[in-house]
Amino acid sequence: MFKKRKHFFFLVILFLFFVECINAQLTISTITIEGNKKTKNYIILRELPYHVGDLIVKDSLLYYNTIAQQQIFNTSLFMEVVVTSTSADSLHCNIKIQLKERWYLFPLPAFKLVDRNFSQWWNEENRSLARINYGINFRQTNFTGNKDNLSISLIGGYTQQAIVRYQFPYFDKKMHYGIGFGVQYFTQKEINTSTFEDKQVFSKTVDIIQKGDRSYINLFHRPNLYERQNFQIGVGHNEISDSAFLMQPAFLPNLSTSFSYIDFLYSYSKIKFDYNAYPTNGSATEFTAYHRFSDRSDLSSIQFREIVARPLSANNFLLFESNTSFKFLPNHNYTDAKLMGYGNLQLNGLDYYVIDGNAGTLFRAEWHHALGSFTVKNLIAKKAIPEVKYRFWLKAFTNLGYVYADRPINNTKLSNTLLRTAGIGLDILSIYDFVLKIDYSLNQLGDKGVYLHFGFYY
Repeated sequence: MFKKRKHFFFLVILFLFFVECINAQLTISTITIEGNKKTKNYIILRELPYHVGDLIVKDSLLYYNTIAQQQIFNTSLFMEVVVTSTSADSLHCNIKIQLKERWYLFPLPAFKLVDRNFSQWWNEENRSLARINYGINFRQTNFTGNKDNLSISLIGGYTQQAIVRYQFPYFDKKMHYGIGFGVQYFTQKEINTSTFEDKQVFSKTVDIIQKGDRSYINLFHRPNLYERQNFQIGVGHNEISDSAFLMQPAFLPNLSTSFSYIDFLYSYSKIKFDYNAYPTNGSATEFTAYHRFSDRSDLSSIQFREIVARPLSANNFLLFESNTSFKFLPNHNYTDAKLMGYGNLQLNGLDYYVIDGNAGTLFRAEWHHALGSFTVKNLIAKKAIPEVKYRFWLKAFTNLGYVYADRPINNTKLSNTLLRTAGIGLDILSIYDFVLKIDYSLNQLGDKGVYLHFGFYY
């Protein structure tokens, strides 16, 4: 009798536990989307961590809604994103997504500095208007409502350019694969022909000193919310004038006046940030492999990048970055040897310097503190953007780096030595992912000053 009672109580407890597990889960009945006048529903649904019919643990629903809101906002298609949930009954819930779309069409005048950063143009190049690219840039960031990007640019000024680019993110039913292409033609009357004492040296002529073109096609793969792969194949051709060749015979990779190539690029990234333009929480991993085929001047390079943002409190977070690049140089030409100071391999406080070499690495550590925000009424286009919000972050940072050069030349002080910079700064964030960084920094050479940077933080 005692054994039968024991078994009965065990079955009752097991049943009650099963009932509690069932009650702790909710089935998503509906997902309602409002405010997407142009963007297709499935583009938004692609960013969600759940779907209609999924079972969600009650206690995890707020977490998943936060992920959904961050993912949709990081598409850069919307100014505002609000994701909420309501209970239909004890076992079902409804998801509601409220959106406010951005402007997608930007037929704007193009105005861009050719120098690597604003500080170099302002101080080193004496604010020369001749070092500005200007023209017309027609950009549609959501061309057909499928998050496809079309860009057509006609640029004059420092570099004469004609550019057409298009990217379609998904062409399969599962929305895992996308495709893109680009075509560019350019001419220049001034080029960076050498580096002296870790600073760029430019040469200018009356006639065209360099011209070239490049075309490429991309295949994108996005198997889940966070991971992406990119396969690209391109063809290109560059030419320099006889005068440029006399000034720098090793300018082009094949040590000649004309250079043609085919190149392949593979990149992998896993980005899981709360806000891509200015991450305060999350991480990103990037890997890029590149190979160029050309006569007597094949080139291979790889790059690893890792960024981690960790919140300390509601108003404080730490950010760490490591970035390493290797180049397997075919010969000692000037173009392929460019390394530190280009692209995303840059150290705060060394804004005026570039370092040529075979391999380079940097480590960045930053502390950020929120100072607050304020909102300004928009009196110009108040129907589209009734107000503009500005947020302010104070930061302190330090950077370490190293560049290995097997043949350091032209009185370099920075290759094959430990690079050290530190400083404080103010970051200003606004709508449309605008970030202005005002930094005061110093380096191991004793240089110190204020530097300005614009654009994405990541």
